[in-house]
Amino acid sequence: MCHVSVGHVARAIEGSDVPTVTIMTKAFSHRATEMMLPRTLVVRHLLGRPMGAAHDVERQARVLDAALALAESATTVGTVVELPDPYRPTPR
Repeated sequence: MCHVSVGHVARAIEGSDVPTVTIMTKAFSHRATEMMLPRTLVVRHLLGRPMGAAHDVERQARVLDAALALAESATTVGTVVELPDPYRPTPR
């Protein structure tokens, strides 16, 4: 059985000059620096739902847009940005 962390994968992809952004919940945000992730978007969502609630297309698009913006704007490796929006259990 092979155990590969998101950090290993992100660094391997970055080694090919492809920028990566890891999206993680606030409960694990301290891991971003411990794992030396290139860029991290921290969200205030439930564990296991980093993109938001099921069927919440508006929130999922917001998270994706923020991640893409971070990929374009981060100038240093190890950048951590928190999306301030709280989790909402049902779509609007």
